[in-house]
Parts: sequence; structure tokens; C-alpha cells
Amino acid sequence: MSNSTLLILDTNIVLDLLLFQDPRCQPLHQALTQGKVQWIATPHMRNELERVLTYAHISAKLEFYQKSSSDILALFDRYSQIVEAPSTRAPFTCKDADDQVFIDLAAAWADHFSTTSASPASSQVAVSSTQRAIHLLSKDKAVLSMRKRLAKLSIHVNTAQDWHI
Repeated sequence: MSNSTLLILDTNIVLDLLLFQDPRCQPLHQALTQGKVQWIATPHMRNELERVLTYAHISAKLEFYQKSSSDILALFDRYSQIVEAPSTRAPFTCKDADDQVFIDLAAAWADHFSTTSASPASSQVAVSSTQRAIHLLSKDKAVLSMRKRLAKLSIHVNTAQDWHI
């Protein structure tokens, strides 16, 4: 892929995008379907989504929207690229331990971009040496409160409606 804007989406954004089809996620949906951005995720992130899709209130929403958990996971697989989880933790800790995986992934890629012009060796994500922007999209207050700290690592933290390429 020629564009190297990398996205990391927390589970709530994934649900808004793939299940609820929240209109605020329309620019994100367009960027993904048009190949303007790359969404990276770890196996843990996919497993978390699979687990969340079994929650009673989410199962009810699946039924309401006439979708199955398999439908949502197929979309996840279609639009995301699975990469290895980082072996190191980010220099900043999120108050919500469940969200640390998103921060760790963003920090690992930011760190790698600051020291080399390629993608992490274990990754098959192709990025150019320019425009290596990392965007972490979340609705979680604990993640959003880390904007300034993560900006020091060249990570852009936004909600889906505030995000743009």
C-alpha cells in the first residue's frame, strides 16, 4: 500500500464502524474501503472483539441489525491487517488496563518509525518512508486523556468523528 497512514481502532470504534454503522464513522469507512489507510490489529484485538460480540447486549444489537458475529469478524478480517503484538510496553500506562494493548501497539510502531524507515521486521505491513502517521481511534476517556503524552511519540489520538487523514 502506498499510503502509510496506520490506524489502530479500539473495540468500541470497531463496533461503531462494523456493527452499528455509526454515521460518524463514514469517513473512516470510506478511507478503509478506498485503501487510503491501513488498519493494523493484533490477534488479541480480534479475540477481544470476538468475546465482546458474545455479550448479551451486543448479541441483541446483532439481532436488531440482522448480522451475526461471523459477519462482523469477516469484516474485521477484510479491513484489518493482523500484526504481531509488540514485545515491549509503551512508555505510558493507560488507566484502563484493557486499552493498554492499543497503546502498546501504537507506541511500538511509532518507536520503530523513529529509528528506521521500514515496517517492523516481523510485519508484512508495507509503508513508505514518508507519511508514517499513526492514528489511534478511541471513545474511551482513559485513552483520550493520553493525547498529549502520546503526541510526544507522534501518535495521533482521536475519536472517529474528530479523525481525518
